[in-house]
Amino acid sequence: MLLSSSFTSISFPSPNFNLPRNRSPKRILKMAEAAKNPVGQQQKIIVPNKHGEKLVGLLHETGSADLVILCHGFRDTKENYIMVNLAVALENEGISSFRFDFAGNGESEGTFQFGNYRREADDLHSVVKYFSGAKRAPSAIVGHSKGGDAVLLYASTYHDIRTVVNVSGRYDLKKGIEERLGKDIMEVIKKEGFIDVKNKSGDGSYRVTEESLMDRLSTDMHEACLQIDKECRVVTIHGTADEVIPVEDALEFAKIIPNHKLHLIEGANHSYTSHQAELGSLVVDFIKAALQQDKATSN
Repeated sequence: MLLSSSFTSISFPSPNFNLPRNRSPKRILKMAEAAKNPVGQQQKIIVPNKHGEKLVGLLHETGSADLVILCHGFRDTKENYIMVNLAVALENEGISSFRFDFAGNGESEGTFQFGNYRREADDLHSVVKYFSGAKRAPSAIVGHSKGGDAVLLYASTYHDIRTVVNVSGRYDLKKGIEERLGKDIMEVIKKEGFIDVKNKSGDGSYRVTEESLMDRLSTDMHEACLQIDKECRVVTIHGTADEVIPVEDALEFAKIIPNHKLHLIEGANHSYTSHQAELGSLVVDFIKAALQQDKATSN
């Protein structure tokens, strides 16, 4: 049974807007004001995934026919300021959005797993099916970091959404593991069967099993992206100062995805700490252009 409940009391993190080049100052001010004073109704919605786990999300309702699904990154949640600020930027342009927690993250049920790339794409499919069943088929999907991989994997598998935004997704999933888990990770896991990884702050940890590590290593983003339809419009946005996933990954996506645009944000780090406004503008502009193109084609 699909459940929903009213949810109107939300505390937004303070947006960190930086005035981007070639963007209207009035529009940036408008985005900043919207972040402080969200005007749309927000509703908590629970969607069961195909494993029976409850996925929890927030619908930013503007009354628009269009709906954008927002996907968070690794060990993150729908409350990450990138997700919140993108929802506000879309809301400010009259576009509804839904940000949710993947299974094992945030408020959603399930156990966190280190890999789970295709399983998260399946979680996204459960969300798309929920809204499609309510005659509110999503118009676009947006993902940051690991969420960027989720939206690309979704597009390569399901072929039912024609507008995809990949924000700082990783192209080569074999990279970045030693930096996060240590150089001897394979030997330790083969010996012990798992390792427990502490957060940098030391206030939490997560377990990496051999199975979950192999899930990541066996996920081939190159092969997946070759399966994305030519009719599917994809944009990759990446910061040139990304300290987590190198900007070269964005260039690789640009080489292989058939219908692709690339936007590099000069000086932006992985979290777009000082470039929230520019990120929001790029995402909103791409989605609005795609929606207008779809409407023109359908007329």
